[in-house]
Amino acid sequence: MSDPDLVLGIESSCDEMAAAVVRRGREIVASVVHGQAEVHRPYGGVVPELASRDHVRAVSRVVGAALERAGLESEALDAVAVTAGPGLVGSLLVGLSFGKALAYRLGIPVVGVHHVAGHLASAELADDALRAPYVGLVVSGAHTALYRVREAAPPLLLGETRDDAVGEAFDKVARLLRLPYPGGPSVSAAALRGDPRAVAFPRPLAGEPGLEFSFSGLKTAVAIEVERRAGGRPLPAAAVADLAASFEAAAVDVLVARARRALAGARPARLAVVGGVAANRRLRERMQAAAREDAFEVVFPPPDLCTDNAAMIAAAGFALLVRGERHGMSLNSFSRIPIGATLGASPALE
Repeated sequence: MSDPDLVLGIESSCDEMAAAVVRRGREIVASVVHGQAEVHRPYGGVVPELASRDHVRAVSRVVGAALERAGLESEALDAVAVTAGPGLVGSLLVGLSFGKALAYRLGIPVVGVHHVAGHLASAELADDALRAPYVGLVVSGAHTALYRVREAAPPLLLGETRDDAVGEAFDKVARLLRLPYPGGPSVSAAALRGDPRAVAFPRPLAGEPGLEFSFSGLKTAVAIEVERRAGGRPLPAAAVADLAASFEAAAVDVLVARARRALAGARPARLAVVGGVAANRRLRERMQAAAREDAFEVVFPPPDLCTDNAAMIAAAGFALLVRGERHGMSLNSFSRIPIGATLGASPALE
């Protein structure tokens, strides 16, 4: 089979159901994202059972909307790429089952995509000039890691978090500060009104070698400071803003320092920052300043490609298809697996 032209991407790893049509792995023809903020807001976080049930209700409508926006019938598709993991298994199974069934009906290939590989692919969707090799910094609610993105090969892990992901830390700090769900944007909005030097929070692993991250201790430091100031009572708005700004500054400093270390001696010196936290204003400003100081290039996708979306899954799936990968009806979901691990390839539908 020749390389595919139009790939349908389906993403359902957590609390977004998304579908997109991407041409040749680079051009977004149509993209639709159905979020669940209203579903989970009363609980202050994602409830897995509610997420998967909402996906069941939405998947057919979302895929249909993507095809309608693209002006295509499903028969025009050349392949289906669907997130196989990591993520919430119940949510993943909804998108995966729909994607496999559609590919079977149409007689076209299906490939399972690693969610993090999708985030890394979002950088090349955003910047058509970006080509491997480069360093990728993935910062999201579930993942914080540095990768060496290589041509025609899976990304190589350079270092990852030992505990919480940075996005998870943002969400937990939001709950400590009694800020509304979703937590990451709420912390960033509060931080705009605060003083980032108000509290000298630690920069975890700052004095240690390597490229690993840790955010659990930083989260604990915020919890201790909140308890010291509030004693169980609501904090004044000014204190919330200062704590949010100080936490954000500490988290961003760690991300920037580790990225600079990963780029030391890299040729070409290029960095892609991807994932939900890549939309953070302070991170973008500090990383762009570091890029000017250290003379490296940095790419940030636009906000709609930072958060979970299906265009990135279609783009990553296209790359797998070009490399000759095909996954049949035995493809299953997984909650955790390294990038590049075998997803259970089976005879292709061609």
